[in-house]
Order: sequence, then structure tokens, then C-alpha cells
Amino acid sequence: MPSMIRQDDVYILDLGDTENRFNPDWIHSVNTLLDQVENDTGPKSLVTTATGKFYSNGLDLDWMLANEDQAERVLLDAHELLARMLTMPVVTVAAIQGHAFAAGAMFSLAHDFRVMRRDRGYWCLPEADLNLPFTDGMSALIHSRLTPQVAHEAMVTARRYGGYDAAGSAIVDRAAAAEEVRDMAVAWARHEVDKTGDTLRTIKTRLYASVLEALRQPHASPA
Repeated sequence: MPSMIRQDDVYILDLGDTENRFNPDWIHSVNTLLDQVENDTGPKSLVTTATGKFYSNGLDLDWMLANEDQAERVLLDAHELLARMLTMPVVTVAAIQGHAFAAGAMFSLAHDFRVMRRDRGYWCLPEADLNLPFTDGMSALIHSRLTPQVAHEAMVTARRYGGYDAAGSAIVDRAAAAEEVRDMAVAWARHEVDKTGDTLRTIKTRLYASVLEALRQPHASPA
């Protein structure tokens, strides 16, 4: 399950050591840790990462199929988590140490900045291969963070981007060696700890107003 430590003024949220899929328990755990970050006063910033092969492998489709009566609720909660990350009142940096697929890739896009391992691991939106359409909110988020050409390729072809290609396509901001990813993200976040609070949240909320509206629609179809 997710856990968190603090290094000076930088919170480091570890998403877990499995596939770190979006299900009720995982989403609740992440939100509880984000509450801790938001409730703390003083300078701060946030890095998210994970342990092992996966950063996040997206929605827990097995759980959703086994709990169809709750599937839409989980999807809406996932949307709200994306919206929350997009408007966190601190600077956020995703340290992508492993695979980031589907909603996990979108979660990384909801951060202010991204650092990705360059030698192994993929960033991918596999919905076209899975025959699952993107929701309006997910589409809006992707289009807000990627160039039109890259968004089109990523969404239509389900291309798997390695670290170098992801950096070259501006999906991530930097590609680094495996042992450097977290340290680079933490150093970046530490440089921005004084940017925190209601002003930053307002800037992000106004910057992504249309995305937030799409993510917070009362109904969503599975993706």
C-alpha cells in the first residue's frame, strides 16, 4: 500500500510495491496521505514514486469487473484524484521509476513535472489496444498536458514510450538513470518548496478549469 516519508521540506509519497492499481483501498490511502501534505503548514513540495517494476498500472479492472455495481464510483473517485493532483497547492514532481500505464500515466500527467527512468519501463496509454474509450475527463487531461501530435499518437496507437522517447516527446521533462530518478525529482521539488498555498491552487485551478470541469462530471463511462 502507499506510504510516505519526508526529507526536509519534501514529501515523498511511495505509491506501493505492486502494480499500484486504482481501487477503493488504494485511492483512499493516497488521498489520506495527500491530506497530510495539505494540512501541514510551512514550505513543502511533493514527489510521488513507487517501488519495483511499476509506477502505476492504472485502474484495477479486475476489481471493477468483480464489483460492477461500484465500478462507476471507483472511476469517479479516480477522476477526482486526478483533479486533486492537478490542483495540489504545492509543486508536484512524479519520479517514474517503472511502468506508467493508462490511469497511472494520466496520474503522472496531473503532476507539475515528471522525471522518468531512461533505460527500462514504459509510459503508455493502452486504451485503444484494450478497446476501452477514454472518458471526457481523461481526454481533457491528456490534451492539456501533451502537444496535439503526441496526444494523438499516444491515444490512437497505444505507443509505449521509453524514457528517452518520452522526454523527446515532452511527455516527461527529464530522463535519468535508474539510480538518479528519485534524487533528481527530490532536488527539483526542494527548489520549489516556497511555492505553496491558496495562490498556487488558484493558479492551477484557473489554468485547468475546463479539465477540472470534465473530470468532475457526475457520470463517467469505463476507460
